[in-house]
Amino acid sequence: MTAASNIALRPDPDTEGGPPRGFFKSRYGSTSLRVGVATTWLSIIVLLPLAAIVWQSAGGGWEAFWMAVTSNAAIASFRVTLTISFAVAVINLVFGLLVAWVLTRDEFPGKRVVDAIIDLPFALPTIVASLVMLALYGPNSPIGLHLQHTKWGVGVALLFVTLPFVVRSVQPVLLELDREVEEAAASLGASNRTIFSLIILPALLPSLLSGAGLAFSRAIGEYGSVVLIGGAVPGETEVSSQWIRTLIENDDRTGAAAISIVLLAISFVVLFVLRYVGSRAARRQELEQ
Repeated sequence: MTAASNIALRPDPDTEGGPPRGFFKSRYGSTSLRVGVATTWLSIIVLLPLAAIVWQSAGGGWEAFWMAVTSNAAIASFRVTLTISFAVAVINLVFGLLVAWVLTRDEFPGKRVVDAIIDLPFALPTIVASLVMLALYGPNSPIGLHLQHTKWGVGVALLFVTLPFVVRSVQPVLLELDREVEEAAASLGASNRTIFSLIILPALLPSLLSGAGLAFSRAIGEYGSVVLIGGAVPGETEVSSQWIRTLIENDDRTGAAAISIVLLAISFVVLFVLRYVGSRAARRQELEQ
């Protein structure tokens, strides 16, 4: 065997027994760079604005903050906002699951068109949605249903803009479910209700809770879709986002920031709790499997 062959067959000390020298350093160095860039972007887009609004809400001190969030108008707007938003989230939880089920498990003419329409509220400007609601449910309603300046009108507008959250959260999970497990349970005599409650629903619970949390959070901060159909009637249809607008028009930016902080805190707590419950349910299901 020639010397060249011996050199060719000799193990490379940089690669023998593992990856090349510097592989992990390069790999984790690039990971650190990606994490740094992502964190910087998140800070610029999300954290800095949040810090700014917290700073502005604290401009008048704790007493001014407390007076702003406990005024009669603020309490009334919180009550209207949270009540309607909770009802909207529950309704979308049920009908969002139904729509996702139909799009996933059923075949019918125009299915792709319906699937595309689901995302329409994401693309449609919310003020346009308010105009649509006013044309359909306003004083000149073509269907004879007058919901302007009522809680029902606000609820319908919020249902329109929040429906995609539940549908798009549940749909991928339904597509990935193992149909063989359902067929095996059916062959053993399990009813459709039993299969749904014991096999399908536990698998869908994390995504259902996540979608409902997103729908609720979107609803409590919605403004454009309710501004015309709601009418901002104090104590009846005036949601917190409209009260914030009123405070800004009255040059009370500190009060407006204080109301915004409360809505942000409620939204964060709801999302955190629902996702925690959902992750616990998903972990329990994995252990059972």
